[in-house]
This record gives sequence, C-alpha cells and structure tokens, in this order.
Amino acid sequence: MCYDRGQRELVYRSVALRASSMKRPVFGVSSVCAVFLVWTLFSVPWGSSYPLEGGTGSPQLRFVEEFDRFRLGFSWLNMSCAVCKAIFATLDIALLSDSNMERVAHALGEACVRLHLAEVQVCREITELFRDDVIRALQESFLWPSEACALLVGPTCGHFDIYAPWNVSLPQVPKPPVKPPTPPKPGSSQSRILFLTDIHWDAQYAEGSLVGCEMPLCCRNESGRASWKHTGAGYWGTYGYCDLPLRTVENLLQNVAKSGPWDWVYWTGDIPAHNVWSQTRAQQLNELVTITRLIHKHLGPNVTVYPAVGNHESTPVNSFPPPFVHGNRSSRWLYDTMAEEWAPWLPKEALETIRRGGFYTVEVERGLRVVSLNTNYCARENYWLMVNSTDPAGQLQWLINILQESENKGEKVHIIGHIPPGLCLSSWSWNYYHIVNRYESTITGQFFGHTHVDEFQMFYDEDTLTRPLSVAFIAPSVTTYVNLNPAVF
Repeated sequence: MCYDRGQRELVYRSVALRASSMKRPVFGVSSVCAVFLVWTLFSVPWGSSYPLEGGTGSPQLRFVEEFDRFRLGFSWLNMSCAVCKAIFATLDIALLSDSNMERVAHALGEACVRLHLAEVQVCREITELFRDDVIRALQESFLWPSEACALLVGPTCGHFDIYAPWNVSLPQVPKPPVKPPTPPKPGSSQSRILFLTDIHWDAQYAEGSLVGCEMPLCCRNESGRASWKHTGAGYWGTYGYCDLPLRTVENLLQNVAKSGPWDWVYWTGDIPAHNVWSQTRAQQLNELVTITRLIHKHLGPNVTVYPAVGNHESTPVNSFPPPFVHGNRSSRWLYDTMAEEWAPWLPKEALETIRRGGFYTVEVERGLRVVSLNTNYCARENYWLMVNSTDPAGQLQWLINILQESENKGEKVHIIGHIPPGLCLSSWSWNYYHIVNRYESTITGQFFGHTHVDEFQMFYDEDTLTRPLSVAFIAPSVTTYVNLNPAVF
C-alpha cells in the first residue's frame, strides 16, 4: 500500500521517532513504497542527531558513506534509478523537519562530490545556491520518489510526466473552416524581422584562458592560462564549452544594425552565461540591464523589440515559481526589472502581465498580434512545478482568451517563447498542441530558442496526424556554447 502526502507525513514521522529512539534501522510497513527500503539501506536516523551504532562520523554523511561502501561511482548521466529513488526517499523523510535542512544540504553537497557529479567547487557552490529554493519546493511537493526520478533520470525510472493529465477549457465557439494558405500577391508589403536568442554573455570570459578546463564552463579567468600545449581562448570567442565576451555581442549588434532596417525584433531570452553554480541575483540583473540597453543603443529607438524570458535569466537557473509563491522566493525581483527595462518597447498592459508572470501580448501592427509566453512554466527542470504543474499562472488559459479575441477580430498571431513546446512537460505540451490545432487559422508563426541550433518543429492536425497545420521556428544561438558558430535568424 502507498499513502497520500498527509498519510506519508504521519508514517514518516512515526518511523523517524522510532529510529531516533532505537538508534538502529527499522523496516517500513510497505515493500511498495521505496522510502522504507531506503531507510533500511542507509540507516540514517534523520529525526535525531544520534550517530549510528558503532559509528563515529557525523550523521549527515552516513548515506554518502554508504555510497562509497557499495562503490557506486556514478556520474549524473549513469546514475541508476534505484540510487535516485533512494536519495529522494531519504530527502522526503528528512525534510519533514525544517531543522534538518542544513544537514540535508550538506549531505547533498557531499553526495555530489562522492558520486563525481561535478567538480568539487561546483558541487559546493551549486548546493549552496540551490538549497533553500529546492528544499522548500521539495517540502511542498506531492511527488513520490519514483515520479521525481522519472523527471531526472528518465521514463525508464517511472512515469515521466510528473502529474496526471489536465486540460484547459476551450470556448464553445466552433472552429472556423480551414482555408488553404495562399501566397501573398506580387508587390505586397513585407516586414523584416530580426530574431535573436541565447546570447549567453560571459562577463568572466578571458582571452588566452584554458579552453579544455575541468569545469562545466571554460574560457574564463578561473579556468587558468593556456600553455603552449593547450588551446587558448580567442579574442572574439572559442569553440568548446565557452560563452561569449561582451565585445562579440556588441559587434554582432553593430553589424545586424547595419543590415537593417528592421521592422521589429523577436528576442527569446537566455542572457547570462552557463556558470549556473555561482550566479547571484545582482549579477543576473546587471546582465539583463546591460544587454537590453546595448540592443536599444545599436538598433535605435525606432525599432521595437519583443522579448521573452529564458530559463537562464533566473538564479538558481530554471527557478520560476508560479505567482502563488510570494516573498523573497518569488520571481518579482526579476520580472520587475524586466518591466522597467522593457518599458520603452512595451505598453502598460504588457508590463502588468510581465510583473505577474513574465508573459504578455501586444498588437504589433494592424491585424497582427504577438504573444510572448513564459515557457519556463512548462520546463521539466523547473523544480517549482513539483508543487503544482497544472497550467502555472493560468498562462495557457490566458493564451486561449487572447487567441479567441484575435479570431473574433480577424487578427493573426505570432507566438514567441524560449523553450520549444516539444521539450516541455507532456501535459503542458499536449494542451499547447490542442490550442494550436484549434486556432491554426489565427496562429501564423511560432518562434523559439533554447536548443542553440537551427531547426523547426512541425504541428499536425489531431484527427489524422497527417496534415501539417503549423510550424515552430527554432533559431540558432548567439553563443558558441557548445562548439557552434554565433548566429542570428
């Protein structure tokens, strides 16, 4: 038998109290629920500060030492399902008490080091950076360990979509008859649109630094200097695990400005570098402000830019709590600055929805509307969705309302966002596909980034899955990360 979250809390607390008083491992009542097996395996009395019988080490390192004892030398990519479930089940027990948060965070850092998931410095810093938000999300989550591990390890570890299917509500208005598209008449007016995405400016990029370093991101001051045996980072950028110096970003903007005039710009996010283990809010905001003002400077005040929020804009990376999360853990620190910096491009109504959830809609010109989605609310890596992933911020229902209004007016709509819908949680993606199918005559363009490569995703009708009805264009990245040429679309 298994339990819902409330029942689990009672059972876990009972087990923790028994383990604390007995100072030895206890067996749970269920062979189906992994937590009790994990409790036995690791013998960690998380409900107390007592060491195990016969042990002298600190209790927060016990389960890490068990990994060493069994010689489980896993990297993140080959971590087994059993190990992942063990970690999450143990966390589930430990995090019933706020007093365990410090020990849990320390133990996770040690596990990262012992399992060689990353370099020691990265393990230490990323644990410190992520600990408060991730632990709070885990405490409020209703996920079972098998569901969390299906999300992280893959569908072989459980059901990949972490929540039961949910459906948005479409209006009762019948779908208009689909008319085959017709090419524009010769001499029809045209618009030139610049598409920028995934800039990833690295403020610590250093010419001559080591390209093949041990860290997840190289070509930086901390990477060390290249010797005659190794390739050094170039002046403008370098192929490899390297992002771009600011001079390259500015040079690109200077050149695309010369290639104009542009009628408007789609800019689909990811401004900071990939040093996700050592970022601060102040740094993220500085990079947002710097790049926004550079774009405004070089493209000029007469070119309107329509931005979308990338997953790297926040810190910790991918951390985008829905609006029901308030206080310091909310995303207001980020959305408020975006609204301030993007105010020259967007009307007041758009800035209001940006402050609430990071999405907006604007009429580009008569007959054409753009909708900018915050697709971080569909991202598999957004751990806040473990709390509730059902249409976060009501964004898809809001999108439906916008599309219905546009259909009523005869407007056409472009949708922009950072993460392509095919890379989202399946329930979110299914609802999005359903919306695109319903409003295929209204949606005339979709534009995304995130993958760093030039590609597209096709949408087919729901009835036969043979008739193409829409296409999402995915633009290549400005950054060279990884082994790419900088590009615009």
